[in-house]
Amino acid sequence: MMLEMSMESVFAVVDIAYVSRLGTDAIAAVGITEALVTVLYAIAIGLGMAVTAMVSRRIGAKDPEAAASVAGQALWIGAALSVFIGVLGVTYAEDLLRLMGANANVVETGAGFAAVLLGGSVSIVYLFLLNAAFRGAGDATVALRSLWLANGLNIVLDPCFIFGLGPFPELGVTGAAVATTIGRSIGVLYQLWHLFDGNARLSLKLRNLRIRPAMAARMLVISLGGIGQFLISTASWMIIMRIIALYGSTAIAAYTVALRVLEFVWMPAWGLGNAAATMVGQSLGAQKPERAEQSAWQAVRFNLVFMTAVGALIVAFGPSVAAMFSDDPEVIRYGSHCLRILGLGFPLSAIGIIISQAFNGAGDTTTPTVMNFVCFWLIQIPLAYWLAKGVELGPNGAFVAMVVSEGLLTVMSVVLFRRGNWKLKAA
Repeated sequence: MMLEMSMESVFAVVDIAYVSRLGTDAIAAVGITEALVTVLYAIAIGLGMAVTAMVSRRIGAKDPEAAASVAGQALWIGAALSVFIGVLGVTYAEDLLRLMGANANVVETGAGFAAVLLGGSVSIVYLFLLNAAFRGAGDATVALRSLWLANGLNIVLDPCFIFGLGPFPELGVTGAAVATTIGRSIGVLYQLWHLFDGNARLSLKLRNLRIRPAMAARMLVISLGGIGQFLISTASWMIIMRIIALYGSTAIAAYTVALRVLEFVWMPAWGLGNAAATMVGQSLGAQKPERAEQSAWQAVRFNLVFMTAVGALIVAFGPSVAAMFSDDPEVIRYGSHCLRILGLGFPLSAIGIIISQAFNGAGDTTTPTVMNFVCFWLIQIPLAYWLAKGVELGPNGAFVAMVVSEGLLTVMSVVLFRRGNWKLKAA
């Protein structure tokens, strides 16, 4: 699962590595669009939480038929969501970029990128939902292979569509979105093939596609907490991006570069959190709540070692890492500051990531949602603006606010997890 989530982060890093050759406005366009797409990620991940929790419970209870029916409901819900997001994204791509603070040059450069990426949202939604189903069944290798395939195609197709190599059209920034969408779509087809071939741990038959209102409603109820949880956190990231946009395209580009680098740390950490969520769900399904708790704390220990070590490297080599993605001195300066400040907060984040996912694996998506609201909306956003503008720390103030709020989230998570109410949740 750690490898799987690492593969998910490769999409954005590959895109930014090629697009960076097109200039600062191109990097800013990708960064702002990715901030918009994180809302879609939030919805897909929130739904995925419900899918993982429900599938893992039924696998733990040795009821694979019910687990397959959960996956069937996820397919219908994902299809409806993709149509809505796709139409909205294609129709209002330019308006959405302006809303995020993009200037005229960035809007002109990135409108096609935003339209294609949002228009092809079905590939994003299904990639997350189906991987969540496979993870819940304990079959993470299928999820990993689907992302290997999708990323391999993206790496090959990105320069072809961006720069017009050989018979391919030269689409510039838009080409990165075309390549990514094609890669993800092929990955989804691979997932569906495994889902229906009858050989995977989670095997779907046509009868499992029958709409089951009670099961679909339960999935939506659980996912509402997960969606709210991630919408709150990603909306706060968007507002942070808006605050940073006050300092120009250079600051946005630096923030974008830093986040792409940090995704290589966060995504494996989330993968370990997903493993904890699956083990918590399966243990609760098997009526073994103490094993569920032990699984979570074991994952915390692994993640603490991993993120602390990587955080030390990022603090030590921040400027060198930022320079790999841009030769603009200002981008490197802002980017290295972001990397170093956020890297200092990695040890606390390592704990919070796992405990939040343990709540979700138990089907208790409400508790992390409330904590996210308090830490990100009531603490992070006001603090970021005050430190950036009031104290005049500029973008660095926003980065410091992110570390403070993540630390508070970790403390709250540990206190509530130890109380044990999550063991009583139904999924």
